[in-house]
Amino acid sequence: MTQRDMAGYLGVDVKTIRNWRKNKPNLYEIIIKGFTFDKVLNNAKNNYEELQELNKSCCNKNNMK
Repeated sequence: MTQRDMAGYLGVDVKTIRNWRKNKPNLYEIIIKGFTFDKVLNNAKNNYEELQELNKSCCNKNNMK
């Protein structure tokens, strides 16, 4: 996610994000970690759903034998 994307999501100007990065590194780090956590959580959810579908597919094939 770009700084422009983050700014849009947070409803702030891109300059604000840049200023946080420069002048408030702890705040910037927390924001980055939040976005990263959200991305990882969504990936885990998608992987879980794919595994469930794969499991259903395998179970259905095994029941047909």
